Amino acid sequence: MPNADLVQRITVDPNVCGGKPCVRSTRIYIAIILDGLAEGLSPEQVIDHYPQLTLDDIRAALAYAAALAQENTWKLAG
Repeated sequence: MPNADLVQRITVDPNVCGGKPCVRSTRIYIAIILDGLAEGLSPEQVIDHYPQLTLDDIRAALAYAAALAQENTWKLAG
């Protein structure tokens, strides 16, 4: 599935979760998914913790993060 299609799974609504990006039809923050992956969880382990997610939802979170990284310059503490 192309990244543009994946990103459509992400919603940002000021009336849901304070406007934080979430997987569509859930209240699961994209940041929670990314944190889990960054800590070393596999996509399957994230899905075990949040069974309403699919593998495409995990890919959508990664595609969303990649799109943000392309638009912004981040300063990392060194």
